Amino acid sequence: MTEVSSLTGRLLVATPALSDPNFERAVVLMLDHDSDGALGVVLNRPTPVGVSEVLEGWAELAGDPGVVFQGGPVALDAALALAVVPGTGPLGWRRVHGSIGLVDLEAPPQVLAAEVGSLRVFAGYAGWGPEQLEAELEEGAWYVVESEPGDVSAPRPEGLWRAVLRRQRGKLALLATYPDDPSLN
Repeated sequence: MTEVSSLTGRLLVATPALSDPNFERAVVLMLDHDSDGALGVVLNRPTPVGVSEVLEGWAELAGDPGVVFQGGPVALDAALALAVVPGTGPLGWRRVHGSIGLVDLEAPPQVLAAEVGSLRVFAGYAGWGPEQLEAELEEGAWYVVESEPGDVSAPRPEGLWRAVLRRQRGKLALLATYPDDPSLN
């Protein structure tokens, strides 16, 4: 198996061939990746559940569309939040990559309110055991691309898969036009 350097802070973009319904056209922000495995959140799976319904104190800080996102198929009863904060960041925020960081949902929301423009709340996460993600990469299930701070709070999360591919160079940019159901062509 080839060695893959840490993908923390990068995006996994599902290839059109990835058939797992949990990850169809998914854009996953990698929060941690090392020899013990990998953890990320799916950025483009909004649910109909409002943040105010599950984390009332955080609802005012939740960016549009103001709903909880399904971060992946693991631990759906657990919540985590991401926010983009320039600079050193406030207490209750831990940098993951660049200006993207995890928010401590146990902290009082007002501690972060002044420094966090908006946050996104996720139920669950995507997880991989040791070498599992590397095997999926070798099989061609994912494209690995650089993340941008705006990916975390994309105003149209349903269009994120196409938007991320469109900003790439070469053949990946062309995939942004790949039909939802190629059998209809």
